Amino acid sequence: MFTGIVEELGVLVDKEDLADAARLAIRGPIVTADARHGDSIAVNGVCLTVVDIRPDGIFTADVMAETLNRSSLQKLEVGGRVNLERAAAVNSRLGGHIVQGHVDGTGHVISRTPSEHWEVVRIGLPEALSRYVVEKGSITVDGVSLTVSGLGDDWFEVSLIPTTRELTTVGHADVGAQVNLEVDVIAKYVERLMSRTAQ
Repeated sequence: MFTGIVEELGVLVDKEDLADAARLAIRGPIVTADARHGDSIAVNGVCLTVVDIRPDGIFTADVMAETLNRSSLQKLEVGGRVNLERAAAVNSRLGGHIVQGHVDGTGHVISRTPSEHWEVVRIGLPEALSRYVVEKGSITVDGVSLTVSGLGDDWFEVSLIPTTRELTTVGHADVGAQVNLEVDVIAKYVERLMSRTAQ
């Protein structure tokens, strides 16, 4: 489990494309400081398992075809920046919201509207996910826990504070950029329970 509070911007230093998977090597000295083989690290909101850790702050992780097909990791290129977060510790505060690291789909940046102290980013939303998004609710974009500040049938908006603009990939994503989306898991459970009750 994660909270959607990004700890650092890492860099993809190597990507090995395999027949039905990929092996990523990512530099992240903060998240690897206490990481071990088998630990979970969220990479742009995708929960990945640490395979190997190198002394220079680089870790490797395998990504299967299912994850590549559902996320933006398949388009990630060497040198690209990624949001990194270690799994939440049970004795720490939940700064964002409950994030599983299980990407539900991808969206794309439609527009960016800057102001003096924040920036509004509008993101295209797949129809299959729109029912789980509510104004003032939480959504995860590239692993960043954000509050929905505006909502339409096929888009939502988030307002980025300076810290988020500077220290996450969302703050630097160009118009048209693909982003990973994870909706609030509680909404999905409620929908499933309600559909069972109605039968």
